[in-house]
Amino acid sequence: QGQLVESGGGSVQAGGSLQLSCTTATVPPGSCELGWFREAPGKRRELVSSIDVDGTTKYSDSVKGRFTISQDTGKTALYLQMNSLKTEDTAVYYCAACAVYHEEQRIWQAYWGQGTNVTVSS
Repeated sequence: QGQLVESGGGSVQAGGSLQLSCTTATVPPGSCELGWFREAPGKRRELVSSIDVDGTTKYSDSVKGRFTISQDTGKTALYLQMNSLKTEDTAVYYCAACAVYHEEQRIWQAYWGQGTNVTVSS
């Protein structure tokens, strides 16, 4: 699926906003689900939000109402608008394509970007 490259991470105070971007030009449009994951120190990588090939979006309960996932019209970029950020949102955020969860191993398998750091301070 090629290279996924994230950008837009950084440091922000609680209550602030950030927008993450991911280039997905090498992922054939409509080929598979795209998503944003995050991994906080000492925690497992978790799904934050996803967008299916038909445009259906999903959010984890922890970010619902605060984060918005979207794509550009050409489907060459994926975005995550993060508002009302909380300290517990601090993590490395990963863009992913074609993610599959393996129940027995309790791990996600996907085409991953390199990750971008998000730090939210109180």
